[in-house]
Amino acid sequence: MDSLPLSIQDCFARRKAEGRGVLIPYLTAGYPDAETSLDLMGTLAASGADILELGIPFSDPLADGPTIQRSSFRALHEGMTVHGALELLRRFKTDHDLPVVLFTYLNPILQYGIGEFLSLAAEGGAQGLLLTDLPTGADPELESQIIASDLDLIRLLAPTTPRSRVIAVAEGGSGFLYYISRTGVTGARQELRADLGREVAAIREVVDLPIAVGFGISTPEQASLVAGVSEGVVVGSALIDALDQGGVGGAGAFLQGLREGMDDSRSGP
Repeated sequence: MDSLPLSIQDCFARRKAEGRGVLIPYLTAGYPDAETSLDLMGTLAASGADILELGIPFSDPLADGPTIQRSSFRALHEGMTVHGALELLRRFKTDHDLPVVLFTYLNPILQYGIGEFLSLAAEGGAQGLLLTDLPTGADPELESQIIASDLDLIRLLAPTTPRSRVIAVAEGGSGFLYYISRTGVTGARQELRADLGREVAAIREVVDLPIAVGFGISTPEQASLVAGVSEGVVVGSALIDALDQGGVGGAGAFLQGLREGMDDSRSGP
């Protein structure tokens, strides 16, 4: 890889200048096995992904629905570890400049050692870190350590987040804000909530970071709708379903369909 890797900020800025949304697929490191997940990362990069969200599997993924839980359990059974996920990251970044956000829970990182993890993640080419169970203010010392690292700390917002707290949640975050489109766990859904556009607009009034929406997106039509109201679209469970049904090629085709749906929504001037 000859060029400098794109930052998350650069990625959103570039797509904004093009009038297009940022597509962020999630995959579980080590699912269905290490080599296939590495192959999948490359395929997603070639199929329209702008940022990869690489999940480090955990034995108790409480924020995730049955599809991602199953992928995490299988990856752990196949021997995937925090170190193994960082090695997949390193290998992927050898040939690709796509930004990568590491997605996981606190326990695996604390067990590994937060300082060593942050250092190796940055050295391996990660640009961001999303911890599902680190609410703003829950551990200021740990949050400060992440903010001081070379990784963007990706904050989460939900429909239940009081507007008075939105600014506090975003404080210290960087890269983008991840807006959970509905309450509950991850998983593909047939319909998105009617209030989504209004909620994203309300958040944008008080924060400057780009907003990416995830949880439940499973069709090009949904991706188009979300891209019309936010800067980014996150897809996870539906992509893993596509991988299960059609292998790496099927997952790539599924993501390409989402990319086309998103681009159609931004086809105007």
